Amino acid sequence: MELVSKAITTPELWSNHIVALKVLFKSQLKQSQVEHQLRREVEIQSHLHPNILRLYGYFYDQTRVYLILEYAAKGELYKELQKCNYFSERRAATYIASLAQALIYLHGKHVIHRDIKPENLLIGVQGELKIADFGWSVHTFNRRRTMCGTLDYLPPEMVESVEHDASVDIWSLGVLCYEFLYGVPPFEAKEHSDTYRRIVKVDLKFPPKPIVSAVAKDVISQVTSTFLPSSENPCRQSCTIQINKNVVNV
Repeated sequence: MELVSKAITTPELWSNHIVALKVLFKSQLKQSQVEHQLRREVEIQSHLHPNILRLYGYFYDQTRVYLILEYAAKGELYKELQKCNYFSERRAATYIASLAQALIYLHGKHVIHRDIKPENLLIGVQGELKIADFGWSVHTFNRRRTMCGTLDYLPPEMVESVEHDASVDIWSLGVLCYEFLYGVPPFEAKEHSDTYRRIVKVDLKFPPKPIVSAVAKDVISQVTSTFLPSSENPCRQSCTIQINKNVVNV
């Protein structure tokens, strides 16, 4: 979706505050066959939650679609992570707890994001986390087999193209927690085939540096535990509760 859009900050005249205007070209949406993703994005980002980037409305002309979005004043979390190399446990815990709350809300609305990664997270004016880019999101009334998202953050279910449910977002939460604390995704490898293999085997390793607490390592290990649907996997099923009780107290 990034390839066919750009964001422009603009004053929202009727309410006297700054918004972001995301511009998408109809021809490129059609060429890439992602019109359905735009419809999902419009539908889901109309939901109200402090950790979900809000869509105020949209309009269009003959060639373009314009999304009027909440302006995340402090920019992309990915760039902040690159600048810092890795986050302190306290800062990582704050982001992960906020993300967990947003996922609880989305899953309660029967929505799976399916592409949680630093590039899709923004930082608001108060430093709060905002989930953005819902192009790969789906409603969870039916289990899915679709392969989508970014490989480093995909769980074994999606890599193997087997049935998956909302627990795939929980896996991504664990992967993000690892990346926040170590600066790299846990299953990263030079070749895609090696990344694929490490994900399927859940080949999780904790390097000696930087130093990370046993509590944080335990949460990451439990969230990325053996892949099963959430109904059969109590570790993933209860992980958001564990994160809110444990990680935020680090």
